[in-house]
Amino acid sequence: MMTFDEKTLPVYCDKLAAKDKHLKAIISEHGYPPFWNRTASFATLIHIILEQQVSLASAKAAFLKLQEKIGHIQPEKILLLTDEEMKACYFSRQKIVYARHLATAIVNKELVIEDLEKMSNDNIRLLLKKLKGIGDWTVDVFLMMVLHRTDFFPPGDIALMKSVKEVKGLPMDTPREELLQIAEVWKPYRTVAAFLLWFVYLKRRNIEP
Repeated sequence: MMTFDEKTLPVYCDKLAAKDKHLKAIISEHGYPPFWNRTASFATLIHIILEQQVSLASAKAAFLKLQEKIGHIQPEKILLLTDEEMKACYFSRQKIVYARHLATAIVNKELVIEDLEKMSNDNIRLLLKKLKGIGDWTVDVFLMMVLHRTDFFPPGDIALMKSVKEVKGLPMDTPREELLQIAEVWKPYRTVAAFLLWFVYLKRRNIEP
């Protein structure tokens, strides 16, 4: 269960740059990516659920609206909200169900978020995927952004897959399997490679990282 932190992120970036000229070019042009860091909390999992299949800006708007409505985001508070109140916070019907399911699991102690840090990657995936609305992409983002496990590369992340094609100069119809094959070279630091690729994706679109 290798992890990285703010100090080791640039060290691992340099290791990747030594074996991939395209990743090296990102660092040369833009510097190192930010150390994206989220707390291991119910609020973070809600935020990641909100990010499923929408833009980061849309998800953030919904998250901030929810915060404005209930203050500190806690499972008990989510369970008190009506459908109408959650829709007013930009939750889709599906995501209302997912948020309540997650809140119920935490209230019933089926999920103790603090315990995840000590668990293996596979066990975290098994546990979280039992919850409605949490699939591989959500688990990957949690492992990468919250627990900072070093070797994940979510094939379901549209921005990441697009960034690989752009950085490598590949056609937009390049199959996902080919992109994952390219990522094999970046083991055991695929998460760090993903941070670099997300970083340059945002930079090229003038989106604040």
